[in-house]
Amino acid sequence: MKLNIKRSTFCLSLLVSGMMLTTTGCDESWLEPKPLSFYAPENTFNAKSGLWGALVACERNMRHEYTGDGPPILTEHIFTEVAVEGTTDKSGPAQDMNLLITPDANLNSVNTNKIGWYWYEGFKGIKYANTVISRIDDPTDYESEAERNHILGTAYFHRALRYYRLTNQFGDVPLILEEILEPRLDFYSTDREVILRKMKEDLEWAEPWVPEVMDRGQVPKGAIQHLLTKVNLALGEFDDAIASATRLIEGGTHALMTERFGSTGNDPDRNLIWDLHRPENKSLNANTEAILMVMDRLDTDGNSGGMSSMRQAVPFWITNINTPNGNRGTIDQPGIEIDHVTRYGRGIGRLRGTWYHQSMIWDDENDLRHAPGNWMDMTDLVYNNPALVELGDDYYGEPLQFRNDEGTVLVVDTIRSWFSWPHYKVYVPEPQNIRPSGGHSDWYIFRLAETYLLRAEAYVWKGDLANAAADINAVRTRAGAAPYGPEDMNIGTVLDERARELYYEEPRKTELTRMAFIFANTGIQAYNGKTYSIDNFSEDNFLYDRIMEFTDFYNKGVFTRHGDTYTYSPYHVLWPVPAPAINTNTQGIINQNKGYSGYENNVPPLTTVDGNHSDTQE
Repeated sequence: MKLNIKRSTFCLSLLVSGMMLTTTGCDESWLEPKPLSFYAPENTFNAKSGLWGALVACERNMRHEYTGDGPPILTEHIFTEVAVEGTTDKSGPAQDMNLLITPDANLNSVNTNKIGWYWYEGFKGIKYANTVISRIDDPTDYESEAERNHILGTAYFHRALRYYRLTNQFGDVPLILEEILEPRLDFYSTDREVILRKMKEDLEWAEPWVPEVMDRGQVPKGAIQHLLTKVNLALGEFDDAIASATRLIEGGTHALMTERFGSTGNDPDRNLIWDLHRPENKSLNANTEAILMVMDRLDTDGNSGGMSSMRQAVPFWITNINTPNGNRGTIDQPGIEIDHVTRYGRGIGRLRGTWYHQSMIWDDENDLRHAPGNWMDMTDLVYNNPALVELGDDYYGEPLQFRNDEGTVLVVDTIRSWFSWPHYKVYVPEPQNIRPSGGHSDWYIFRLAETYLLRAEAYVWKGDLANAAADINAVRTRAGAAPYGPEDMNIGTVLDERARELYYEEPRKTELTRMAFIFANTGIQAYNGKTYSIDNFSEDNFLYDRIMEFTDFYNKGVFTRHGDTYTYSPYHVLWPVPAPAINTNTQGIINQNKGYSGYENNVPPLTTVDGNHSDTQE
């Protein structure tokens, strides 16, 4: 619900001015203060439209994870094996994690990282959802119990989504289940599993009440089932995860896209994977794979500034690359004979894919996700600087080279300016900018391809490798890749397929930490032959071992042009709780994660949903 408060105030000011000009005599009643509006919770949430308005805020704020310069989703990627922070011309970006990732550092900046954004934005979303939950019985205009419960179920989803993310980013966090009406400084952390079990209970209640079909951008039943599957996995309840995923996959509303469709469906030079990720195709009713979207249009209220996905995930190809003759080879000038900037965007290489994501996971040359036209290698670009013609440099129009014939590297910054990228995923036209960074586009939050991979993961945890292979192959074969056999199945296989399918979509660090918790809580042996324990989770965990196994940056002595070295430690499996959140909570204790300053002040977390202290806490 949108209230034009500024316009109303302006009109009222004009009205008051007119009254002052025409008032005579000694009557001073016009001096008595009058309310400018009656915009108060009790007047806003006494109708169902007010509650839907609060939920619109939840939907809007989901968009902010993906939009604008340096969006938070980058932070979710650079703490994993698929990518690193590629900004090399200054100190501050999250590269030397051991030095820079501390509770009192700047944890919410385009120039550093967005850890703090996730903390504060997570609780902001919880606040909006709790307002609806606490006031669900205020409206008097419900047409039915089903309508009331639909709104409540949607609010439960938004709260559960934020808590799913927070508990797999920060671990134990405060559990807030009702609207807060006055300032509070007495929060305590609640045990992660207690929070997740409450979210599971809420989602199971919501599932029958939320309709299967909703407008794009709103929460349908499939989103409830998809998130419930993730929560079930986080709790180690694998049978329940299989059941909730199966209800979604076999429900009849959603299906993987296997045929060409949309505005590009008849383009013979493109393919299904290209169609699936075109901005204009994502929210089509014909796209049965889309479950939950964020809506980002040029005319969207509260304009986001666009996706900027090309700026973030495309190499800084516009400079630092010379011809073998020593001349500057590339330029981002639009409208020239070889116009790379319009075709690929003005990348700055902030999200720098690792060798694992560029090469190691691509095991089938027929995989459309890595096919020419969809996937770009640096040698697919050519030297496009028009000045080369005037200089008589014969390399104009020839493919870029990494080295010359003598073996000399021709790239000044190999971290930022030379890597491969998924063009089909991050290419978003931006006609209003002559040097496009990535324009407006709806974006997938949940997609059925991930549901299949979640169910495959649950089957792997249970040891049902045949069914795991069937689910992974549903995604692989759709992309043209050859199927796997049951003997190929393990959690690493699942993670590889997620990296192929969900780059720049999934919250990769959240999912890896969730898996690390499962290994630690169950004692199941990982594919690397190790078993893990929750008792020393911050010193020895699957996430850290996975990154050390596949990264070509962290703890290898790799450093940037500015002199910063890429480092990483096991305790980064959980992010630091921002120090201001702890320090301002003067009447309670929000726990800090092990490995960070302030951990020594922790107390045992709460173990009940009613906010009472555990028996061991005094």
